[in-house]
Amino acid sequence: MSASIYQAGVPAHGRVPKYYAVKALLLDEIATLGVGAPLPPERDLAARYGVGRSTVRQAISELTIEGRLSAQQGRGTFVAKPKLIQPLSLVSYTESLRGMGYQPGRIVITLDEIAADEELAGELEIAPGEPVIHLERVLLADGEPLGLESTYLPADRFPTLLEVLDPTGSLYKCMQDELGVVWAEATERIETALASPREALLLQTNPALPMLLMQRLSRDPGGVPIERVRALYRGDRIGFQARLITER
Repeated sequence: MSASIYQAGVPAHGRVPKYYAVKALLLDEIATLGVGAPLPPERDLAARYGVGRSTVRQAISELTIEGRLSAQQGRGTFVAKPKLIQPLSLVSYTESLRGMGYQPGRIVITLDEIAADEELAGELEIAPGEPVIHLERVLLADGEPLGLESTYLPADRFPTLLEVLDPTGSLYKCMQDELGVVWAEATERIETALASPREALLLQTNPALPMLLMQRLSRDPGGVPIERVRALYRGDRIGFQARLITER
């Protein structure tokens, strides 16, 4: 397929799908309305653009998935705030958000010890059945849920962690300041996923909206695993950025 077939989302044959044309018009309208402004009702937009309501609905649906619009049940559709773009780095969530001008927060969902199954034990390089600290929290930015993070740490390696940890605060800072832990490297994988009904409820989002699933294994300078993290982020509210350099 030639790279010139599609330019700016329009096929080379020039026949623009109706919903796409409406989407482009809505983007112009969003720019003039400003953050938090309500979008006109579907019937009004359909009449204005001379299309059916189903066409308008498809355009609004795509803009909602992309994070340009926010649908609030019983209230309507509103212009969404710009996505938060977080750099991929070994920096705490707290420090990262504060550096971007947001107020970080956390809601603790689970804090307990579990027995490591074979997969988790293999990743943390411990024996199956050994105790693992499991910390699950909803991550907030200015009070808005952005992600659901589950962290697993070897309990025998960090026996005093639960005594010194404020689970609503920064785990990274606590382990660094109170336990002397040094992060050296991490392997991180990001892919798209759909939230389970439970996860969608905790994140206050629609289960049909795409999510970003991040899985990370962090190690200390000796190469020993520190933590295994599974984090599910709202794809409509957050994106990630990495700085790439060439090796010399």
